[in-house]
Amino acid sequence: MNRTTILKWISGVCEGLLAIPIAGGTFIVSMSWTPLLFMFALHTVTLILSIKDARFSAGSILGMITSFIGAIPIIGWVMHTITALVLLIDAAIETKN
Repeated sequence: MNRTTILKWISGVCEGLLAIPIAGGTFIVSMSWTPLLFMFALHTVTLILSIKDARFSAGSILGMITSFIGAIPIIGWVMHTITALVLLIDAAIETKN
């Protein structure tokens, strides 16, 4: 398993944890939206490394958008859920190859 796949698994799991309806929102608000900044940085690093490895990552771009939209309560929850699914599916496909 290469570094890009590992980062997709990690960012997918983190997005999934942020998508937990009340717990994820409470965590984000209690940390003054710092988790969204951290996730933006993680998605950026994942995207850059995936481009270097010739494994483009649409999930990372979606994650970067989610980091900005994540501050809106219901829309943020939906975006975190979608991003987690996209990243985890992409990582699972890369793991099989």
